Amino acid sequence: MNNMNRLKLTIFLCLLEFMVLPIGYAQMGPGPRQRARFYNPAAETTVKGTVEEVRTVTGRGGWNGTHLTMKTADKTIDVHLGPASFLKQKGFTFAKGDQIEVTGAKAEFGGSEAIIAREVKKGSETLVLRDAQGIPKWSGGWRR
Repeated sequence: MNNMNRLKLTIFLCLLEFMVLPIGYAQMGPGPRQRARFYNPAAETTVKGTVEEVRTVTGRGGWNGTHLTMKTADKTIDVHLGPASFLKQKGFTFAKGDQIEVTGAKAEFGGSEAIIAREVKKGSETLVLRDAQGIPKWSGGWRR
């Protein structure tokens, strides 16, 4: 290949990279602040209850989230924790019958009341999932 052809090929590859690269970034998904949009600190509440069920739910991004069904004194409520991998990394598990205290934001999903958990206390242990603004700890929120 002569020098002129190499130059043309290099320019072509650079242009191609600048056209394709933005498409990849656009598909990366929401950043931490966008993920926190469902968390409304003004709707924060603390409830105590018993774990009735532990479920793994596959999210839109293909990741597995952990949800609990918790029975309080007067109702049953769905608690959205976060990625199963984050709970595993923290060494935190839940089982039917666990007594827990959940602090999180009230939300509605599919017409049902839920709580997006910020922290969960079980016995003497506390699992912190989000900061006060609702930014998830698994999205780099631990650096704040």
